[in-house]
Amino acid sequence: MPAKKILLLAGDFVEDYEIMVPFQALLAVGHTVHAVCPGKRAGETVKTAVHDFEGDQTYLERPGHNFTLNASFEEIQPEAYDALLLPGGRAPEYLRLNPRVREIVKHFADAGKPIAAICHALQILAAAGVLKGRRCTAYPAVGPDVTLAGGTYMEIPIDGAYTDGNLVTAPAWPAHPAWLAAFLKVLGTRISL
Repeated sequence: MPAKKILLLAGDFVEDYEIMVPFQALLAVGHTVHAVCPGKRAGETVKTAVHDFEGDQTYLERPGHNFTLNASFEEIQPEAYDALLLPGGRAPEYLRLNPRVREIVKHFADAGKPIAAICHALQILAAAGVLKGRRCTAYPAVGPDVTLAGGTYMEIPIDGAYTDGNLVTAPAWPAHPAWLAAFLKVLGTRISL
């Protein structure tokens, strides 16, 4: 199986684990991952936020790391990529407002290419209009966005993942083992131990 070229769309205050872990894991198994952010170039950084669950009514947010982008948003051509990865955090709430972001997402959806989205990243898919008739999960507070966009919100455990064809979704970073395993399966990645 040849390595896949994966596009990762991020922005300031992306969730720390939801960008760092998949980025590193996909590189570790041999894929190429280009992390980009609108308005930023390769070598620049996005700030991350750490979301944690400590028994409150919603997640807690703390400052995370600076994540270095390795490609420039303005130079990417979605046709050159095999798959799309969308991490969550606060970034999706404003990334979804960017027409080019929505156009890129539509390319991957229309072409039937693998898409992995976690947590609040489903806000981007909803805004791009690609959830109609799809089953997916998200952070529970994003469930209404999925439903209003014509999708079916699947309520699953926080550490679970849901696959609908080429679309792999999860509620939050505790789902990384299940989400990444499902995404690798959709990508056709084989790992020999």
